[in-house]
Amino acid sequence: MTSAQALRHLQHANALAREAAASGHHPFAALLVAEDGDTVLLTQTNVDTVNHAEAVLARTAAAQFTPQQLWGCTLVTTVEPCAMCAGTQYWAHIGGLVYGLEEAALLAITGNHPENPTLSLPCREVFARGQKPMRVLGPVEEAAEAIAQVHRGFWGARGMPSA
Repeated sequence: MTSAQALRHLQHANALAREAAASGHHPFAALLVAEDGDTVLLTQTNVDTVNHAEAVLARTAAAQFTPQQLWGCTLVTTVEPCAMCAGTQYWAHIGGLVYGLEEAALLAITGNHPENPTLSLPCREVFARGQKPMRVLGPVEEAAEAIAQVHRGFWGARGMPSA
């Protein structure tokens, strides 16, 4: 996936995250992009605090595509996947990941909000414990601020201070 494709997909995911926030859901979204780097196969927003966008997308993808098909795909997500989501992506055999905002930056925005108790475990560390060479691009600085703005507005409205 080229840098231009990654940025375009992150902007698409962030638009979905804004829609999720407008519907009262946490502002996270993910896309499954085909090996060509252009075709979006699936989209998913956050369902709740247990069914994160990335994990739901990975489970859906694993049910619809073969592991061989998924290995060439890329999961594009607004925020660095948590340990649960990174593990689900790994087990679903989705070989690539692009994310816009790192988990540490999200923590700076959400603080200790009970609806988003972040884990200080970068996805690269989760993947490094596995046996597959996962492809990771992120954080993507060109998209990070726009993604952070969505989260500042959402969590700020829930009584969290803006970062």
